[in-house]
Amino acid sequence: MKFDGRKAQRVKMDHKQPVNLMGSDGTWRRSCVLLDISQSGAKIEVEGTLDVLRAKEFFLLLSSTGLAYRRCELVWIDGTTAGVHFVTVDGKRKPAAAAAAAAAQSK
Repeated sequence: MKFDGRKAQRVKMDHKQPVNLMGSDGTWRRSCVLLDISQSGAKIEVEGTLDVLRAKEFFLLLSSTGLAYRRCELVWIDGTTAGVHFVTVDGKRKPAAAAAAAAAQSK
């Protein structure tokens, strides 16, 4: 379902989905709630202070064991809500159109 004029299709969470943020060096961790997610990014609600997000780049841990994760960079903050964009292996943002084409080819 597309909403908010986004280029990538986002999935809005019906229930609170607990996830964690972790510094790229592993020195900090912050609990948060996943509000919506797409192939290119996510919107999260962060519990506690947002000062750790000054790092600009961190990991979004999607599973409690940390086996499912995405490397992210901060895009925006509004109160306790933040938007993140997923970073690809080569360190660059993956355009939504290229991400959709890659997903279609892998099916």
